[in-house]
Amino acid sequence: MIDSLGFNFALILFVLVVITGAIWALDHYVLRKRRAAGEPEPWWVEYPKSFFPVILIVFLLRSFLVEPFKIPSGSMLPTLLVGDFILVNKFTYGIRIPVINQKVLEINQPQRGEVMVFRYPENPTLDYIKRVVGVPGDRVEYRNKRLSINGELVPVERADDYQYVDSALSFVNSMRFWETLGGHRHAIIINPDAPALQLAGVRQFPQRENCVYNEQEFSCLVPPGNYFMMGDNRDSSSDSRYWGFVPEQNIVGKAFLVWWNFSELNRIGNRID
Repeated sequence: MIDSLGFNFALILFVLVVITGAIWALDHYVLRKRRAAGEPEPWWVEYPKSFFPVILIVFLLRSFLVEPFKIPSGSMLPTLLVGDFILVNKFTYGIRIPVINQKVLEINQPQRGEVMVFRYPENPTLDYIKRVVGVPGDRVEYRNKRLSINGELVPVERADDYQYVDSALSFVNSMRFWETLGGHRHAIIINPDAPALQLAGVRQFPQRENCVYNEQEFSCLVPPGNYFMMGDNRDSSSDSRYWGFVPEQNIVGKAFLVWWNFSELNRIGNRID
């Protein structure tokens, strides 16, 4: 999950644009013609008119260009750290109508290896961020903590040890690997002491029949119009292994930049790959 001002903020911005825009239009076409020369605008006209262009610009930028988010959990370690403020490209995967998120113009499709923000299928008011592992038609398999796509093992190289403190303030020792997925070379971490799959956490989800699970592995065929997502912190990520596929209509955008982190200033400007 990631923090943002979320779906409700988009709706609030839209309502503010409509209200301030309506007052601006009312004054421009009706009220100012009725005011005597030199008569000041009433406060309920002056303030909305002043804020209307600012709110409109913010709404358009946030809806069609970039949107800021904050990372609150470690599911995407080591790529994204807790406390990272990131920017998400809203038009990479197509132009969508604000608030209802309906695509009106196709531009690009998500590709394997890209880091994508989407609305959580079980609760679309929440925004999640994971890496695209499987695209429509892919057979995704995870066996002995190795990822395979369409029968081919995804290349990995051992890097080094990686330690972090989890949400329960426990110290976790993991191993870092470099994984190459769809042309994207990125780091993942694996905890050798964690089970490959926690079957108790697997829920029923739409098109669950496309997946086969056992204690050590799973295999899923990604249905048309859906994507299979996984966190880079492979043993500490609630992702498609547990709650299923991400429908195309849930896509928000592609994460591309870390623009701030109060605790790790050296991360400012880091590109997300």
